[in-house]
Amino acid sequence: MINFKNVVKEFSGKPVLRGMNLNVAKGETISLVGTSGAGKSVTLKHMVRLLEATSGEILIDGENILDKDGPELARMREKFGYLFQGAALLQWMSVFENVALPLRENTKLSDKEIEEKVVSVLEKVDLLAAAEKLPANISGGMQKRAGLARAVVTEPLILLYDEPTSGLDPVTSRTIDQLIHDLQRDLGVTSVVVTHDMISALTISDRIAMLHQGRVSEVSTPKDFLKSENEVVRNFLDSQCISSKFFEEFPERTLS
Repeated sequence: MINFKNVVKEFSGKPVLRGMNLNVAKGETISLVGTSGAGKSVTLKHMVRLLEATSGEILIDGENILDKDGPELARMREKFGYLFQGAALLQWMSVFENVALPLRENTKLSDKEIEEKVVSVLEKVDLLAAAEKLPANISGGMQKRAGLARAVVTEPLILLYDEPTSGLDPVTSRTIDQLIHDLQRDLGVTSVVVTHDMISALTISDRIAMLHQGRVSEVSTPKDFLKSENEVVRNFLDSQCISSKFFEEFPERTLS
């Protein structure tokens, strides 16, 4: 579904991605973890070409997005839904209008069809009661859910999440985890999650990719990730006090 082949990205001559290789399978949820500056958000933005790679290839469903321009690039971007770190809601629009916006801008659906789709996704994220509220009048967790509803309303094949639990309390963070898991299960989307939250990564992921100095240092299932002898992985887990027996100590973290 998504293949990075020796992707290099430099900012003013300084390398951030240093030959990134990463494969994301169709229908899986993969989390990108690592310290600040490892290249996680830069990698995510390259997937939808919000940033331009210095060199390499990025294949989306077998097509190199770096070769596309104009209508062809727009067509490829339609495969994606993107949840930005701060939700990025338009503050002068209600929750309903924020979620409806991509349908109004990019489809020829009637007002009735748009209303039906928006109501459906707001129900999925338990926000229908807040449909007419402005973003400033709802909590941070609700704003994240509204941003997620907007990301999925166009029925994308791929969902990109940039720090979905950032700034949220632990209870709300676990609610977002469950929602990401449920959307992947119910919609069959491919999900890529950038996160500093190892509890979230271990809970929602099919695989976890450890980024270090602009490359993938390790990629494995959550259980294998916990047992890794890779020094970069071990230091990262230890810094968050995550034990190799995480799932034994917290069996409720396994989502179904």
